[in-house]
Amino acid sequence: MYLISKWFGIFICNKDEIQKKILFPKEDNEIAKRLLIIEKNEILDEEKKIAKGKKLIVSEKRLKELGDYKPTDIFFKNFKINPLDFNFSEDLLHKATIIVAQNKVKEKLASEDLQVVQMVNALDDLIQTSNLLSERLDCWSVIPTSEEKIKPLKNTYSTVNTEIKSLERHIENDMGNIAPNICKITGPMIGARLISLAGGLERLATMPASTIQILGAEKALFRFKKEGGKPPKHGVIFQHSYIKKAPKSNRGKIARIFASKISIASKADAFTKRDISKDLIKDFERRMKEIKKM
Repeated sequence: MYLISKWFGIFICNKDEIQKKILFPKEDNEIAKRLLIIEKNEILDEEKKIAKGKKLIVSEKRLKELGDYKPTDIFFKNFKINPLDFNFSEDLLHKATIIVAQNKVKEKLASEDLQVVQMVNALDDLIQTSNLLSERLDCWSVIPTSEEKIKPLKNTYSTVNTEIKSLERHIENDMGNIAPNICKITGPMIGARLISLAGGLERLATMPASTIQILGAEKALFRFKKEGGKPPKHGVIFQHSYIKKAPKSNRGKIARIFASKISIASKADAFTKRDISKDLIKDFERRMKEIKKM
């Protein structure tokens, strides 16, 4: 017998007909709830219930524990189940998929790595504001003026700098939880900037190491493509002492190795949640010694 899961119900069939079925409630929220579970590759309660004690053939990987996984079985291609036969309309599916999309957007917007992106952007805005205020204070200080007039600007400048330090502390704390491997390899601030430049942790994790290496050097890269010359060897990772303090002749090599370790670390943080930082740091330091010997 075969187990077939549709958006409107679960069916057990032989080669000719439906033997048993469990239909979902005809409510868009209930349908959406089940679609979200399926998207997470989890098994529905209805699937467990209908499959209990039966020898079944399934076509989905997530259902492997309920039966023999045979996705190429011709039955799954030929046997059709029409939702209209059970009074489930396409309009109901449309409403349910809209709810699914809304829930996914809310979940994504609430993700902690996107909070880091916003904090980094806000930090950059505050730093820019601080620099502008500092310039204005310097200009104002060269001419005679009363303390009363200049005090509001000084207070604002002080407040902005206080908020910069506060935001940096928040970023450091959050990075330790969101991306511990990246944090231990690059430091929290460089790691946060990489996540911000990539547009999120998962996007960083799917980037090749060569792209991670030059994140933050986009202007230099575009200039190289347009005008020629030498391509950039590194982007924001140049701020790390491993690269910044290295001889110029070695910076490109070190940046490549460093970016490859960040790439592996980001995959661990985004997908496996394993702490592999010690192994990555150990291997990186070994490679650094080899470069110095050369």
